[in-house]
Amino acid sequence: MRIREPRTTALIFSSGKMVCTGAKSEEQARLAARKYARIIQKLGFEAHFKEFKIQNMVGSCDVRFHIRLEGLVLSQSHFATYEPELFPGLIYRMTKPKIVLLIFVSGKIVLTGAKVREEIYEAFRNIYPILKSFKKPEKDLRTLSNNYLVSSS
Repeated sequence: MRIREPRTTALIFSSGKMVCTGAKSEEQARLAARKYARIIQKLGFEAHFKEFKIQNMVGSCDVRFHIRLEGLVLSQSHFATYEPELFPGLIYRMTKPKIVLLIFVSGKIVLTGAKVREEIYEAFRNIYPILKSFKKPEKDLRTLSNNYLVSSS
């Protein structure tokens, strides 16, 4: 089932439990879950809004620099796996907080597995200094363009 505002999708199980996805905030998730419960009530089913909890939060960001994933996986082998022929991102399993990060060479990062928003922020604060140490050096554009100059003589 889907609703437009907040834009979410709900999976409703025969056990009576429901999973709501797509909300942009905790407040939106709660509001959407209430709306779904109300829709189910209007359809004639006995529904109660109770035991609401956030199971998984996902965040994404861009560090705005490219990352040497090969070097990162070698230095962080206890936490990281990187198999570019299977998946283009490095999978980093942080233990404290218990968050999984998908780190891409472009500098884009997806953080998942948080129960509360602060865990996402804490995970990013922990990983950022490590990522900075594996920043790809930027190429000098003048040197690059000189390789393509054509002599007129």
